[in-house]
Amino acid sequence: MQTTGAITTSISGDVGEDLSRRRWWIFAITWIAYAGFYLCRKNFSVAMPLLTQELGWTKLQLANVLFGYSVFYAGGQFVNGVLSDRYGARFIVGCGLFISAFANVAMGASFSITLMLVLACVNGGAQATGWSGLVKTMSAWFPPRDRGVVMAWWSTNYVLGGFLATLIATYAVTQSWLWGAFVWQRGFWIPALLLLPIAALFVIGMRNHPVRGVAEAGAVSQERAPLREVLRNRVVWTIAISYFFVKATRYAFIFWLPLYFSERLRYAPGKAGAASSVYELVGFTGVVLAGYVSDRLLRSRRFPVAAVMLWAMALLCLLQPMTASLGVVANMAGIGLIGLIGMMTFGPDTLMSGPAVQDAVPTRAAATAAGFVNGVGSLGQLCSPYLVAVVADRFGWDSLFYLFFLFALLSGLLLSLLWTHKPRMESCLTESA
Repeated sequence: MQTTGAITTSISGDVGEDLSRRRWWIFAITWIAYAGFYLCRKNFSVAMPLLTQELGWTKLQLANVLFGYSVFYAGGQFVNGVLSDRYGARFIVGCGLFISAFANVAMGASFSITLMLVLACVNGGAQATGWSGLVKTMSAWFPPRDRGVVMAWWSTNYVLGGFLATLIATYAVTQSWLWGAFVWQRGFWIPALLLLPIAALFVIGMRNHPVRGVAEAGAVSQERAPLREVLRNRVVWTIAISYFFVKATRYAFIFWLPLYFSERLRYAPGKAGAASSVYELVGFTGVVLAGYVSDRLLRSRRFPVAAVMLWAMALLCLLQPMTASLGVVANMAGIGLIGLIGMMTFGPDTLMSGPAVQDAVPTRAAATAAGFVNGVGSLGQLCSPYLVAVVADRFGWDSLFYLFFLFALLSGLLLSLLWTHKPRMESCLTESA
């Protein structure tokens, strides 16, 4: 009850009842939309073992499909941010939702690895429309003083969305009563069919700006071109470079922790999976913590919070190799260093990709800035698998934590350069989107 009241205060603020109600609606519809993207994002990993069994595709072929998806997802961040500022998030994100759904329908009918690669690239580009456009929408609808808290709760979309998408895809491929000549096909068709009504709801109910008629047609302010404004912004560049290291670290933990627990600590598969889940389960509390501290204690200053959390993560990464052999209990629940590392990762991650970007530029350039930051971060995500493989193979798993120590330390130092930076306190009701 207390949490709900806090969110209500953040969303309603000092505005009228009608605007407060519309803000709730925008919060809900954008949350559902971004969570919905994961239906056609996480399903491929569920289908991969079946593609190997039923079609005989090799791990290298599947890796190429994933790499193609990732390249177009990273590149699409830069492009779609600019497009969302120019044509509006309702149009760009709506197109992305529909294209992703149709691409997955086609992927479910594809028996050619080449065609699957092409469709995965299309899906990657479509998926890249989501974050930047929706961050811009949230920037237009919610005032800077509440963005830390609001965006913290809004960002639960990618944790719960990924969790539910995995469950749905798993259910689809394990239920024999569902149609599909091959089991793997259901892993693409069922999520796609669920995403289609979400896309329709988004296009029908979405509004780009709280002032009716503003930016609905996608008209962009001609004062300055958003891309030029973003590229000249020192704060955005600092956030982006720091986010490169943070996102490379986060994706390394997400994908490689089970193997780390299996190889380094000799955990059985079940224990390895349970221990690795703590990174996200405990770690996401850092998102809410960072949002509340930045808004309620530091008057919406994001960078001191992010820098301190990154330095804490650096210390934890330095300690992990020394405590790793203490057993599974030491790496689980609230007492495990892995969970604490996750907490100190997710907090800065969400602050930098959401509120800090929104605060750094006018709303008219918010999508371009968010796309730029997330695009640079996605380049770190691209490098992450190769980085982990090379360091772990040549120098051992412990050395990987020392590398993450350097990444966190460097990211924190970069953000500390903006320690006294204050957010732009423009009105979300009058700023042109």
